[in-house]
Amino acid sequence: MSKPDIVVLREGTEGLSMESYAETLRERLPEATVELARTPKEERELVPQARIVTGVTIEEELLEDADRLELFACTFAGTDHVPMDALAEHGVVVTNASGIHAPGIAEQSIANMLVFARNLHEGWRRKSNGEWRHFQSREFTDSTVTVVGLGSIGQEIVQRLEGFSVETIGIRYTPEKGGPTDEILSFEEDDVHEAFSRSEYVVLACPLNDLTRNLVDEDALATLPPEAVIVNAARGGIIDTDALVSALQFNGIRGAALDVTDPEPLPNDHELWGLENCLITPHTGGHTPKHWDRLADIVATNVDALEDGRGFENVVFRPDSS
Repeated sequence: MSKPDIVVLREGTEGLSMESYAETLRERLPEATVELARTPKEERELVPQARIVTGVTIEEELLEDADRLELFACTFAGTDHVPMDALAEHGVVVTNASGIHAPGIAEQSIANMLVFARNLHEGWRRKSNGEWRHFQSREFTDSTVTVVGLGSIGQEIVQRLEGFSVETIGIRYTPEKGGPTDEILSFEEDDVHEAFSRSEYVVLACPLNDLTRNLVDEDALATLPPEAVIVNAARGGIIDTDALVSALQFNGIRGAALDVTDPEPLPNDHELWGLENCLITPHTGGHTPKHWDRLADIVATNVDALEDGRGFENVVFRPDSS
């Protein structure tokens, strides 16, 4: 039996079958030999033979004899859990799944803004109580929407906002590069506050790092107009949760839609659950039936890059000698 070109590790993600991932790779790369390692024993046997390994992470012990390994394709966008130092020692290129969730997250972010614009959550509440009673709604048109972070997710959100006749402000690390929004500001505190002070909606679509942790703190929330809504499609730690609870309880802002929380999972007895002006979903914004198709496209592009030396897609680490 020939050595496998690609080995798919057994640990799944988001309730999706790794067998379906392996099959998608076979369809996308008919010339390649793709093997699914279904057990720890099969992983120990197959990884040392593989040129490419893909999965949630890879155990360091599996790298010891993996002399043929050139690429590890992580099935997550984040790679904090991946043994990067060990992979670097072995000269392995590391890529991630960044961008494959962007369409779903963007659609959910738009949906959450429209829910608040049309006050649909009040309609749902009245339906659950059997109340046929009118309520007031707003229009999304002519609102100002600030999108914090203009990576793949932020760009998808802005693209979908184009048909809604809203003003857009983008916040990015390098505002001098410009961007797809009507206005571009930086992550400097004064710029963030300036954008927030003019926004009916703020969508968080940036990574969590030292700069963005608690970016939306008590001062930022107090700067938002009382009719403002904040949508967190990024990471829970970007918002100071205690400050958000206070702002929601005392009408500092109109509402929040959270697909991520801090802490996460949100404890059953947390105050946010009881607030009618807070929509919560359990970190499902990026779920999509196209998960494996999009990830297989990235892997296929990088297989070609191994062959002809072109640039890799979604690179997290590339050794100097690659």
